[in-house]
Amino acid sequence: MSGKSVYNLLQDNVSKPRFCESLSSGETWSSKSVRIIPEEFVRSAPGAFEHRVVFSVRWGNSWQLWLQRDKNGLFMEEEDWDEFVSDNFLGPNDVLLFTHADTMFIEVQIYKQSSYHLKEITSAPLQADPQAEVVTPMPQTSPPETPAPAPASTSGARQADAHVNSPEQYLSNPSNPFFVKTLGKKIDVLYVSHLVTEKYGLQFGPHNSTMFYLLPNEKIEANTKIYGGCACFNGWAAICRKYKLKQGDAVVCELERSGGVVTAVRLHFPNE
Repeated sequence: MSGKSVYNLLQDNVSKPRFCESLSSGETWSSKSVRIIPEEFVRSAPGAFEHRVVFSVRWGNSWQLWLQRDKNGLFMEEEDWDEFVSDNFLGPNDVLLFTHADTMFIEVQIYKQSSYHLKEITSAPLQADPQAEVVTPMPQTSPPETPAPAPASTSGARQADAHVNSPEQYLSNPSNPFFVKTLGKKIDVLYVSHLVTEKYGLQFGPHNSTMFYLLPNEKIEANTKIYGGCACFNGWAAICRKYKLKQGDAVVCELERSGGVVTAVRLHFPNE
């Protein structure tokens, strides 16, 4: 997607509440003013944003962010927001488009700005904007718990993504839907973003229905959870511990269906 302006973004698909965020003079992505959710957006979906939100992006990753309220309004916790900023290498000229998807769920589209035009980022960024280090608070070295990345990268997460060349090659069935999950700090459940759901027209079983994780040498039973119309699977944290997955590791998640309903997730570990 290219040739868009900020005005165009807010006019497209106006049936869904949305707002744009970009940096004003003197602001950085860590500024509290950037973390505030506009009151008009909050009022558009009463009760939808009380304690936390879940961000999802085009390539299937999700982030859970806790919220606080003060006299200035509702804003996102700094630690959670900084993780989102760091994972996506937000630079000084980037523009974010937030669209309300469902209760607690917000779709985030990331655009790079060139002159007066915007180009949407539709896959995980492989490296930071060269100008980002001027305005972003994230360190330019890998976190202690992840392997040191190559000099051109500033995050273990993106280094892992760089190794997932053509994730389709890992699929057991080329026609199956899939997404690449890059592990963040929170691994409580495995979310399937609205964007992935809509892309493949996915259907899920009811809340607490049985599903399975399919691994090279075992099959692990878990449950489908439906929160605010968005599907996720529990048991993910136990799998991450058992297979020693850490922040920054990438997993190709291949979705198996029966009768059109997602019944299993086949996990592939490209970095092994």
